[in-house]
Amino acid sequence: MDLAPPPPHPVTHARLFAIAAPAIAANITTPLMGIVGTAVIGRLGEAHLLGGVAMSAVVFDLAFWLFGFLRMGTVALTAQALGAGDHGEERAVLARALIIALVIGVAVVALQRPLAQLVYGLMGGSPAVTAAASTYFLVRIWSTPCALGNYAVLGWLIGLARVRIVVQLQIAINTLTIALTALLVLGLDLGVAGAALAAVIAEAAGLGAGLVIAWRLIGSRFDLGGRHVLDRARLMRMLAVNRDILIRTAALIAAFFFFTATGARAGDVTLAGNAVLNNLMMFASFFLDGFATAAEQLCGYAVGARNRTDFERAVRLAVGWGFGFALPLSLGFLVGGTVLIDLMTTSPQVRETARQFLLFAALAPTAGVLAYAFDGVYVGATWSPDMRNLMLAALACYLIAWWVLQSAGNAGLWTALLVFHIARGLFQAARYPALVRATFP
Repeated sequence: MDLAPPPPHPVTHARLFAIAAPAIAANITTPLMGIVGTAVIGRLGEAHLLGGVAMSAVVFDLAFWLFGFLRMGTVALTAQALGAGDHGEERAVLARALIIALVIGVAVVALQRPLAQLVYGLMGGSPAVTAAASTYFLVRIWSTPCALGNYAVLGWLIGLARVRIVVQLQIAINTLTIALTALLVLGLDLGVAGAALAAVIAEAAGLGAGLVIAWRLIGSRFDLGGRHVLDRARLMRMLAVNRDILIRTAALIAAFFFFTATGARAGDVTLAGNAVLNNLMMFASFFLDGFATAAEQLCGYAVGARNRTDFERAVRLAVGWGFGFALPLSLGFLVGGTVLIDLMTTSPQVRETARQFLLFAALAPTAGVLAYAFDGVYVGATWSPDMRNLMLAALACYLIAWWVLQSAGNAGLWTALLVFHIARGLFQAARYPALVRATFP
């Protein structure tokens, strides 16, 4: 393999979809792992085991989402190095990302006992559920260094526009996880620990495969010294970018956690209805995230190549195609949403509640288009301080909107969420012209 030849010039619809389409496919296939895992544990016939695995799965999903800065930051810096034609820096970015992943992963593993006590003490499950959750946690926690290493490798491959390889790796990891879960839980009767061990083995195998692919891409040689890899200025830049994306992601997680917690306080039926509608928004995000991924790579490459024309065209294509998919999705949810709701729940009360607030969920994809697209743009251009600050400003708008509208109940909560999506996009769009002028003087 050659080290990622420069993408074709100029930025075209085909080039955008060459990145976005595989990313969308990977997004859609990923939830299957959770569905199959739940089904396997469910066959054990013990509610507390299913509850424990579900509780821990949420913990790991949130934790790994928080650590997603390793993927996004690596995409941006790799794409910029590729655009600049600096192949040595491409290699160094991967090495630095892997070092950061290892340090964080080892620290998390070392702190596993106090982390488990803190997390499950706050979540307040029953003793049986907490015991099952802790068992799962204390096994799966060992996957953290490999999972974060996979973020680094996958981000590096996306930065090189090798998205098809990324999809193949993700599908392989997910497939192996599913197969091992069935074998260890049902075949070897290892229970909850078997489900967690399956994730550990699959992440380790995925990282091994990813490193082999990376080694072949760089020509089976790493001719950089430690001085280049650990160059202070470049290492500090990577850490600063990762820090800002971490804060931005924490704010995003806080927004959705607040939405769920506030809905829960309104009662079980409202919580369940919101959860059903959240599945529709999640499905829409698979598509919008794909275009954000394309924007990360294309904009990062254009910044590295100092090509303002390509940069601005990539932004227009990402935003345009985002609307091109979001509008039909919104219309589809409005027209067929009741059918989808009925497929997801048989409870008459939950169905009625979900139908009552379907309009809000249907508007969410269109309301969030600019936010998704400009997230990709800001990541690719490494405008991370502005991305962080604008996200915090949007979060403040969200909380203020909820405070003003809380008398409207769940409708006020959904309206505040739409305000959050719109504010994120509009704030970034408003800041965009000045950042372009500064980046391409």
